[in-house]
Amino acid sequence: MNLKELSKHLGISQTTVSRALNGYPEVSEATRARVIAAANEHGYSPNTRAQGLATGHSRCIGHVISEGDSGEMVNPIFGDFMAGAGETYAAHGYDMMVTRVGQGDEADIYRRLKARGAVDGLVMHAPRFDDSRLPVLTELGLPFVVHGRSSGASTPYSYLDVNNRSAFHEATQHLTSLGHRRIALLNGQEQLDFAIRRRQGYEQAMEEAGLPVDPTVMTQGEMTEDYGYQNAMTMLDMPDPPTAFLVSSIICAAGVRRALDDRNLRPGEDVSIATFDDCLSYFRNSAAQPVFTAMQSSVRAAGATLARMLVDRINDPTAPHTHTLWEAEFVAGASTGPIKD
Repeated sequence: MNLKELSKHLGISQTTVSRALNGYPEVSEATRARVIAAANEHGYSPNTRAQGLATGHSRCIGHVISEGDSGEMVNPIFGDFMAGAGETYAAHGYDMMVTRVGQGDEADIYRRLKARGAVDGLVMHAPRFDDSRLPVLTELGLPFVVHGRSSGASTPYSYLDVNNRSAFHEATQHLTSLGHRRIALLNGQEQLDFAIRRRQGYEQAMEEAGLPVDPTVMTQGEMTEDYGYQNAMTMLDMPDPPTAFLVSSIICAAGVRRALDDRNLRPGEDVSIATFDDCLSYFRNSAAQPVFTAMQSSVRAAGATLARMLVDRINDPTAPHTHTLWEAEFVAGASTGPIKD
């Protein structure tokens, strides 16, 4: 089915059908939903290459990942984010491009993408403290949004983030309320803004409880299962081991749980584990009886929402910047319990 036939089937002008599929804001959401449903039902897919030649737009969204963050590309968290974003792009007639570049080379690739007209907009990933990419993207005039925030940055930008400081403050308070005083922090890489905020939330709650912040039970690193396992094993062998672990990813938390198994310790009884959970599609924290006590926020939903924010920004680049901050949901699971006497 071509555009003319789809238009005739719907009883809507070809211009309206095209604008609905391309995300123009003047088309009502009811009409857009009707057009998209009919296009999916009849297998209609607009020729994005032809559209680009006709309109000067590529109909493509760019995601640039540096070598320093290259682990993100094989991380299931990134996969879920891209799945959510991809659904939104497809609904608005956009393709997506993922580019891997050398660390520190992002500015050059941004300029090349802009010069070639290869993308209509960009999502910036893994923001760092006072991130130097922000002024570069702003100067280029290429619409962009940020997954996360950059503390210390003065350049205005649109973002979607989770309140990581609040999440780890609440999780630490939960552990201290159970009587835990020796609480380990297994954090993400602390050059990244989300990990900085999580450490701040943990430290604040520890200080409020009158507990020392002990660097010997605080680590940072790439959030893998082995990272959780190796650091938990090391800390459990300390003369004064932690009675609880606060972990930055459910993937790392699985490694901590494996370490407890190796030491014949029971999660939630002998040692507690609290974690951040991105609600991964293929690694769910069982809804009926959650395995882990967790601060939850869906990264797939974040991908879909941020993609829509970017489409809106492409349609209206001069609109005020959008700042979206989600609060994580506390979910009580079997992995935490009162400190053992």
